Amino acid sequence: MEFNDIISELKKKVYRPVYFLMGEEAYFIDMISDYIEQNVLDDSEKEFNQTILYGRDVSASDIVNAAKRFPMMSEHQVIIVKEAQNIKDLVAKDKEGAKEKDKEKAKLPFEAYIENPQKSTILVVCYKYKTLDKRTATAKAIDKNAVLFDSKKIYDNKVPDWINNYLKGKEYTVSPQASALLGEYLGTNLSKISNELDKLMINLPPKSEISLEHIQTNIGISKEYNVFELQTAVGKKDVLKANRIINYFSSNEKEHPLVMTMSSLYGYFCKLLSYQFLTDKSKPSVASALGVNPFFVGDYERAAKNYSVTKLKSIFGYLREYDLKSKGVDSGTASQGELLKELIFKILH
Repeated sequence: MEFNDIISELKKKVYRPVYFLMGEEAYFIDMISDYIEQNVLDDSEKEFNQTILYGRDVSASDIVNAAKRFPMMSEHQVIIVKEAQNIKDLVAKDKEGAKEKDKEKAKLPFEAYIENPQKSTILVVCYKYKTLDKRTATAKAIDKNAVLFDSKKIYDNKVPDWINNYLKGKEYTVSPQASALLGEYLGTNLSKISNELDKLMINLPPKSEISLEHIQTNIGISKEYNVFELQTAVGKKDVLKANRIINYFSSNEKEHPLVMTMSSLYGYFCKLLSYQFLTDKSKPSVASALGVNPFFVGDYERAAKNYSVTKLKSIFGYLREYDLKSKGVDSGTASQGELLKELIFKILH
């Protein structure tokens, strides 16, 4: 099931006997388990019927024994297992070529429970940063008898849209520049992003539009000296502005490490190269092909006039060269800031 489908069911009080929440993105796992923890039972029921277990402290047998108990003066009991990835005997790999009777004998307690779960128990297993092989008997049993949710990492280019939707749900809006800047600097860790957005909203009136100024004031990301402004300056071949930004980066190397700046520039020039080969250069088509907000299409249109395909190929060579230098290969005594200045000079000239 998908995240929205699970939450929608829970809000309708449609409960499944087992939720196995796995995957690299902890945010969605936490959202589902927190909703169940906070909303399925009322306060009087929680005292006797809600149990939180931690994987480092329990075995699979402990979980199964707890799940087989009956609720007290309640329709359900809720058992939430956090850090379940630390339980060694929770799931087992299937042995290739094993006979069915051998598989049955080797079946672990959790798998056996999944095949016949207690109907009055809502068991939530938080299996973070790992995934089950969906071809295994355990995964198949969960998929057949319970909810198997795979929380996948969000792609970099999807973060601004996620930010837009998150704020929309809180009745706030955000400018395209601000959402792109937040996505670039906060990465793909949705828990971190949501925490920053929540702190930001505390300091703003309800239903505000979040701008670059708000981000600079409340989060501390400069609206003038950031990688997007550098990309814009480079795209326009604005030498003066580009130099001002890289001088700022050079004097703040911890906040603007060379490897992160080069990674952003690499992504930018990849999009620019893709733009050069697009047959349909209408704004909606370009936005879709490059994975950017339509607001930024004009920047790529202008930059494409300054960078031919031949020049772009040279730029990728420079990026590879300075990636090696940033790792100490043939860099001499040059600092990270000096390497960045050399790289931008070669790109612009």
